[in-house]
Amino acid sequence: MRLLIRYFFRGVRLVLTPVMLTAEKLSTPTRSVERSAEQQALVDEQCRSLALYQFRACPFCIKVRKELARLGLDIELRDARHDAEHREALEAGGGRVKVPCLRITHPDGRDEWLYESDEIIAWLQRRFDTAAPQAA
Repeated sequence: MRLLIRYFFRGVRLVLTPVMLTAEKLSTPTRSVERSAEQQALVDEQCRSLALYQFRACPFCIKVRKELARLGLDIELRDARHDAEHREALEAGGGRVKVPCLRITHPDGRDEWLYESDEIIAWLQRRFDTAAPQAA
């Protein structure tokens, strides 16, 4: 029975994955937040200390990637499903293999692991959204 259930869900995932990725492609914003060249260079520099651990077809990861596109952020995407090295780093640093997870490397070298798509999006908006009021 377990084997039947396992294969059922694999089949569902096999059918839904291309649908979800196509929907992401069609609904991802093509225009991002407008910044001057200097501002964008500063944002790009700040993004070098960030990495998003994700699964390609995870709906919560898709939600975060859409926000990255809207904000015009060039954050490294790390596939924690198909790349054993990234998966191990996520488990060792964050404590569990759960995606999406934003790894924030602070200037002092300390890593912060931020889970939950809504929390990641809120953090990104506070840090990079020019339309949102900036927190102190």
